[in-house]
Amino acid sequence: QLQLVESGGGLVQPGGSLRLSCAASGNIRIIYTMGWYRQAPGKQREWVAGIIGGGNTNYADSVKGRFTISRDNAKNTMYLQMNSLQPEDTAVYYCNGDIANNIGVRVVYWGQGTQVTVSS
Repeated sequence: QLQLVESGGGLVQPGGSLRLSCAASGNIRIIYTMGWYRQAPGKQREWVAGIIGGGNTNYADSVKGRFTISRDNAKNTMYLQMNSLQPEDTAVYYCNGDIANNIGVRVVYWGQGTQVTVSS
């Protein structure tokens, strides 16, 4: 069964760093676009960053210059390096991936989420 699993969340002080990972596993043929989203308490889920298969990246203005998205296609894994974290970055972070399985069915999958808390 194809799935995405995030890891790397936790508690960090303002100005600190965290690295999130999102590993895809199962009957994968091709992973197209992947992305990170976040949802803070009482707010809607918002897009954070995206990366296509060729490596081109895009970022929300709120994280540009602080967060870096990357992917290792050989490991079917995506990363989000988060630097200069601020309390407003506190949220549950979700990854998603536009993935075709081994019989060519293409679906957008979501991970279960990982909590990031920025607090002193």
